[in-house]
Amino acid sequence: MPVITMEAAKLTKEQKRTLAKEFTETAARVTGLPEAGVYVFIKENELDNVGVGGQLISDRNKEV
Repeated sequence: MPVITMEAAKLTKEQKRTLAKEFTETAARVTGLPEAGVYVFIKENELDNVGVGGQLISDRNKEV
């Protein structure tokens, strides 16, 4: 049972549908396992909860 986890900023429902579909199709094709056994978890992170280079992304976006 492949498990795929992706963490990202907020996504639309359509983007999540597309990711789930394409991750599932690819994992099933590569592993030879049925699509029904592929799990995809999409975790959304607020930009206030992610730091890059010592700064919160939400703060970095304000500087641009």
